This record gives sequence, structure tokens and C-alpha cells, in this order.
Amino acid sequence: MRRMVRETHLLPADLILPLFIIEGENQRQPVESLPGVDRLTIDLAIETGRQAAELGIPAVALFPAVDVSLKTEDGAEAWNPNSLICRAVRALKAEVPDLGVICDVALDPYTTHGHDGLLVDGVIQNDETVAVLVHQALTLAEAGCDVVAPSDMMDGRVGAIRAALEEHNFTDTLILSYAAKYASCFYGPFRDAVGSSTALGTADKTSYQMDPANSAEALREVGLDIAEGADMVMVKPGMPYLDVIRDVVREFNVPVFAYQVSGEYAMLSLGAEKGLFDRTKAFHESLLAFKRAGARGILTYAALDVAATLPGNV
Repeated sequence: MRRMVRETHLLPADLILPLFIIEGENQRQPVESLPGVDRLTIDLAIETGRQAAELGIPAVALFPAVDVSLKTEDGAEAWNPNSLICRAVRALKAEVPDLGVICDVALDPYTTHGHDGLLVDGVIQNDETVAVLVHQALTLAEAGCDVVAPSDMMDGRVGAIRAALEEHNFTDTLILSYAAKYASCFYGPFRDAVGSSTALGTADKTSYQMDPANSAEALREVGLDIAEGADMVMVKPGMPYLDVIRDVVREFNVPVFAYQVSGEYAMLSLGAEKGLFDRTKAFHESLLAFKRAGARGILTYAALDVAATLPGNV
């Protein structure tokens, strides 16, 4: 009876698996602050992508751990057509063609200062950053990614990317905008994974990411990105902002995604390791909360483990 009257269902198709990519072959590097998560070389990322597809997960989201020698003030490696991420995209689309590939559009993995945009005298340059983000998005589209996902929170970048994609005939490349991305303390393990935490140091991103106290602002930000051509929008982090997810879902008729960010994942994983609760049940319950709030897709580092325990895979 409980199954028959259940209002909300969690399916493998709801999940997106983030992958951290490194150079080399047949190597995995554990991310110490993310229990059970490894940085993977492209060959192992292909194996993981194939496993995700077999479990019914529709897409992976790629994030590079860029060698320090390639990081510059302007993050120019972000639009190198032979970059680590571009090679990973081409390999994944060749080997697992039915698996969607989402690529992050932001400069933080590529800059020596760890910020998402260009920095001059300690100040983020919005318009100059938008110009290079367009270049990065086009490079990723040319490599074959299905979805570009600007996570930088610069004003006007969605419209500029949409115009450039249309102009260069990438009309089928979708834009997943990180439209409501908060200046959160829960990003720490992610920054460890991509190597931006050391570069960022004690600095923060409060000049361009949202104030956690604001929810009406999120609706304004989302509305602007939709008007500029976003196909889907993201709320990030996830669980501390379930009210924002619900508000966005009610206000706009577009797919709304949520990100169970690294800090959220780490808390649940470490709590389970301490025996405080059952890991599988904790992830199921937390991800159901996203679905109950109205999220259509959820990025989570637990995607493989969760999908393997859902109906059809057990």
C-alpha cells in the first residue's frame, strides 16, 4: 500500500554523476575530503561512464583537476581545444555515445587565483570574464559536449553564450545555468578535488555568488537567465536551499536541477562511517527531498551507489 500511494519517486534517470578528471592512464587519486570519490584518468572515466549508463544514469558532469603548470592569471587553458576536459569529452562521446556529457563553464580550475572570473587588482571583471566564458563554451561545444553549464555567476553570460552557440550552429547544445549559486561553506571538498582551494586561500566569492540570506534574489537571478536563453537552471547547494528549489519550481516552467554539493555528500558519508545512520537510507532520503521540492535532476557524488539500489537495478 505504501508503494501504491507514494507521491514521490527517485529513479536512476533523476541522477547526474560528477566526475573529476586528471591526466595520465589507469590512475585514480582518492579525494581525501570526499570519501569514496576519486579523480580519474580519461580511460577510467570512460569505464565509470559506461557503468553509469548501464545503471540508467543519463549524464555525467565533468570537472578537471588541472596541473598547476597550466594555470595562469587569465585561465587560458579553459579554451584550449586540446585541454584535458576536451579530450575527455571526445573520448566519452566516442565510447559511450548515449551518455550525456555536461561541462562546467567557469575559470576557477584554470586560474592561479582560484576565482571563477578574471581578477584585476582584487576585483572580478564581469564583462571581460563573460567574453572568455563564451570562448570556453564554444570550445566545449566543438569538443562535443551536450550541455554547457556556466557556474561562474557573472551577469549576462547566459545570453552571450546562447548568442555565440546559435551563431556557430551549435543549436542543439543546451545551457544548464547555475542560476542561483550561493556563496556557501559547503564547497570545500570540491575545491580540494579540482585544486582551487589552495589558489583561493582565504579569499571568498561573495562579490559574485549569492548571499545565503536571500531567496527573492534567487527568483530574479533565475528569471534573468531564462530570459537570456537558459534551457535548464540550477540551485546550488541543495539541501540547505530546498525552499529556493521549491520557489523556483513554482515560479518558472523550466527544468530545475539541484546539486548535492561536496560538503553535503561528505557529511552524509562521514556520518555513515561513524555509524550514526545507514548510508544508503540517508542518501535515498536526502535525494527524495530534492525530488519532493520539485527538482528534475540531481547532481550527486553518490549517483552510482544510489542508482544501483533503485528498482530495476536490484
